[in-house]
Amino acid sequence: MRELEKSDVKLETASSTDDNDDVQHLKDLALGTPVVHFVNKMFQDAIRSGATDIHIEPFDGHLKLRLRNDGVLRETRAPTPGMGKAIVSRVKILAGLNIAERRLPQDGRTRIRIDGRQHDMRVATIPTIHGEAVAIRLLDNARRALDLKRLGFNERDRDRLGRQIASPHGMIVVTGPTGSGKTTTLATLLSRLNEQERKILTIEDPIEYELDGINQTQAKPAIGLTFAQALRSFLRHDPDVIMVGEMRDGETAGIGVHAALTGHLVLTTLHTNTASGAIPRLLDMGVDGYLLASSLRCVVAQRLARKLCRSCRQPAKEIAPLPANLQKNLESRVNCSGQLWQAVGCERCYGSGYADRTVISEVLEINAEIAEMVHRNASVSELEVAARRAGMTTMLEDGFSKCLSGETTVDEVVRIATEL
Repeated sequence: MRELEKSDVKLETASSTDDNDDVQHLKDLALGTPVVHFVNKMFQDAIRSGATDIHIEPFDGHLKLRLRNDGVLRETRAPTPGMGKAIVSRVKILAGLNIAERRLPQDGRTRIRIDGRQHDMRVATIPTIHGEAVAIRLLDNARRALDLKRLGFNERDRDRLGRQIASPHGMIVVTGPTGSGKTTTLATLLSRLNEQERKILTIEDPIEYELDGINQTQAKPAIGLTFAQALRSFLRHDPDVIMVGEMRDGETAGIGVHAALTGHLVLTTLHTNTASGAIPRLLDMGVDGYLLASSLRCVVAQRLARKLCRSCRQPAKEIAPLPANLQKNLESRVNCSGQLWQAVGCERCYGSGYADRTVISEVLEINAEIAEMVHRNASVSELEVAARRAGMTTMLEDGFSKCLSGETTVDEVVRIATEL
């Protein structure tokens, strides 16, 4: 038995030595000229093309490299076989991650200089059957100019939002699926509120926009720093404005509503399809109807539509019939007579026919009629009818008006509005 135990110890030691040698070999490769050059060129190409994300994905015998431009992934040049692990290790070293740990997901950040400018990146790794996959968010490219007009909000919605954020208290909610630009819209509103006489606190997960003059906190649920816990602490710091990255549960929603009722302006997000859908969602989370009616000021719902490439767009000769639900929703709402455009594709837009993205939005303001409906738990359809009666332009209407102005296409609006 003693000899067997000694043998086990020797085997374990040998295995540990092999792992250390492998890690050192990977580190040497990652610091080598070919890998450093490839990774630098990868970052440079992604930033210059306006990509928001880089995806490095290992498969059997090869590595796939894809960039996300205007919300759509496209494959780009892959490295030569055999460089995959070294490239992943190089990215992990830059992000301060442990290259010896390949069994667990890791998250990190890095900053690199390209074309004379500093660029922030968020790096996340996950283990797969063929190695580690890496997703890199290029934060500078993901950030847009913090201006509602440049984001794509129409004049009427800009006026409504300007009116609502001028209020000293209440709650403003931005809704939409993941990747619809909610964080950018919130950051834009915060930048307009960011004045010397206001104290602004945020709790976010993750922090994507660093805004000078605003106290920003990163949520860390593993150590108990949740959205709800941070909100409780915020109320003891005499804030004027509070931003909560997302209303994830009833506890957070309840504290947020309480803050809005006690003299604070609260900005937050929800995952609902439409502006009117946010109200029953909050009620389902346990917020009392009379409290929500008294605290909620407006709801913004939005999507991101790809903009036509100005270098290759062409007048559309014919448009495919709209899905029945969209046709019904549009009847009598939009004057569809006018010039429509279609995507073609050229070298400048990488053959997609689109370059950049624009917001299509709807802003539901809570007036006396809608507040009464919130109090009695009215249905989504009733709320939308009342909002449209008060002048709300729906996302669908906003999208088709952008089609008629030559900003996007009917196909693109249909693609992102099928659930509306």
